[in-house]
Amino acid sequence: MNEPTKPEVDLPEGDAPAELTVRDLVVGDGPEAKPGRVVQVHYVGVTFASGREFDASWDQGRPFKFAVGGGRVIKGLDRGIRGMRVGGRREVVVPPRLGYGKQSPSPAIPAGSTLVFVVDLLSVV
Repeated sequence: MNEPTKPEVDLPEGDAPAELTVRDLVVGDGPEAKPGRVVQVHYVGVTFASGREFDASWDQGRPFKFAVGGGRVIKGLDRGIRGMRVGGRREVVVPPRLGYGKQSPSPAIPAGSTLVFVVDLLSVV
């Protein structure tokens, strides 16, 4: 399989969803991301309102690794990758209550933001 390249994030149409939404852009056929497993992902995050990128593992030059269900990432992203398979690319739209809510970690993310991630699942351990 070719190494994936950094995706462009196409914002979903209409209003920001009130619930977590996931949409597989590419369905993987490798091991599944489940609670307790360590995953390695590449991701791009943008705010739903502006479409501006606030974070991307691609720009750090290395994938991001975390344990599913371990509390290292926002709830919406943690839940949004569950059931995903290695080799897959998924769009995860995270409402504020499963993201940063009113506590913004950075000026690039206004309080109360809905977030859109495109995630590539590279490995599951």
